[in-house]
Amino acid sequence: MTAEDLSTGHTAIGSDPALDSKIKNYYTPARIIGTDYTYKHKIVWKNAIGFLILHLLALWGLFIFFTGGVGIKTALWAFFILFISSEGITIGAHRLYSHKSFTATPLLRGILLTLQTIAGQNSMYIWCRDHRLHHRYSDTDADPHNAKRGFFFSHIGWLMSKKHPYVIELGKRIDMSDLEADWMVMFQKKYYYPLYALFALFIPVWVPVQYFGESFKNSLLVCYFFRYLFQVNGTWLVNSAAHLFGTRPYDQNLQPVESWFVSWLSFGEGWHNYHHTFPWDYKAAELSMHFNVSAIIIRWLEKIGLAYNLKTASTEMVAKRIIRTGDGTHYALGNDDAKARVTAIGPLHPFNPSYTTKYEAPGANLNDQGLPLFHEMDVINVNNKNIKRNFTKA
Repeated sequence: MTAEDLSTGHTAIGSDPALDSKIKNYYTPARIIGTDYTYKHKIVWKNAIGFLILHLLALWGLFIFFTGGVGIKTALWAFFILFISSEGITIGAHRLYSHKSFTATPLLRGILLTLQTIAGQNSMYIWCRDHRLHHRYSDTDADPHNAKRGFFFSHIGWLMSKKHPYVIELGKRIDMSDLEADWMVMFQKKYYYPLYALFALFIPVWVPVQYFGESFKNSLLVCYFFRYLFQVNGTWLVNSAAHLFGTRPYDQNLQPVESWFVSWLSFGEGWHNYHHTFPWDYKAAELSMHFNVSAIIIRWLEKIGLAYNLKTASTEMVAKRIIRTGDGTHYALGNDDAKARVTAIGPLHPFNPSYTTKYEAPGANLNDQGLPLFHEMDVINVNNKNIKRNFTKA
């Protein structure tokens, strides 16, 4: 085969068929991954009916809760389980395992895996694979919960539908070698359903019955169905509302937004424009003094020796990104014109769920490789001890 053959895309007569295939793939134009609005997702009816039943049972549990059908100890227990399982998602599945924004001791990893199991959002391995895929192909057809499909789809509809072919195909290319090398993660993946039955269903329901004198029915409806559906909807709002209603002070080219309301419900996961701009930051936000309980807990875990190597973006890096790509709504580095283009249904306050910018949402058309997990290369240790260069696969 000559240089001319390669330059023209022609292959020499009698070449190896395997080489022919490689050359064909090499010269195939890169795909553009966007949102094909003519594509119709096929509904998986058993999932749709299942979620309907779960929500009806959760509403029954909510009614029992607010009408005084359970005692104060049971109510506090339900919120305790809700809180710790939510942190199993935010600190464990999201900030530790998906983004490796800090390092955890084996003891902490085991605790977070248990708490993530209680949350009932699939195994740690599958949760992280889907989330890494979400970041690499955010708001395209390769994103499992593509917000371009609307609020309902990105919130819960994606769990009621067959996966888009891009989600299946490109999901297989996501690098999961770090989780595959973690025996605890793979143990949980293998035995997820019995572990879920024990930690998410049996223990939360059994404790009030055994120790607080609750009836099995009320404990099941409040401590399982109501607790689980309230918690999981908080997580889903990060996929839906935090991609649709808010501002983009860090990167106006990214669909995700900053949402006070979602941050309050999800213990700090709603500062989503920042998070997609700097996904490796353990805070998942620029600031952590308001509506970011998860960041406070991670720093506490560092103090007691269970977490270390916390990664964050330097003040200078954040400021440069705001000036270069922000939409002008940043609280300190924004401008009055951009801030005047914010609207809401009702009170114009950031805590209003409908608080959003009038700017049109950016498009999302990515090449076949998608976005990197690390949007910036410089990662500075939270204690300012050293600076690292990171070239991490998603």
